[in-house]
Amino acid sequence: MMGRLNLLLLIAVMVSGVYMVRSAYESRRLFTELDRAQTEGRRLEADYQKLMADRQAQATNLRVEQVARERLKMRPISPAITFNPDAPAIEASGVRSRTPATGAAR
Repeated sequence: MMGRLNLLLLIAVMVSGVYMVRSAYESRRLFTELDRAQTEGRRLEADYQKLMADRQAQATNLRVEQVARERLKMRPISPAITFNPDAPAIEASGVRSRTPATGAAR
C-alpha cells in the first residue's frame, strides 16, 4: 500500500514539475512577445511623430509658395493679369482693341 502511494505521489510531483516548467516557458515566451510589441509600438510612434513634423514642414506658407512657383509655374497676381467677371471682356483680358467684343457678360 505504501509503495503505491509513493508511486502516485512521485507521478503527481513529476506532472506538477512538468506543468511548472511549461508554465515558466510560456510566461517567458509571452513576456518576450510583449516586449517586442512594445518596442514596435515605440518605433511606430517615433515614425508617426517624424511624419507629422515632415507634414508640418511641407505645409508652411513659404514651402507652398515655392512649390507653386517651381513645379506649377504660378506667379504672383497683379492687376494686369487679374480677371474680374463683372468687367467687360476687353478690360478683363488686358487686350486693347478698337472693336469691342460682342456678347460680353456684365
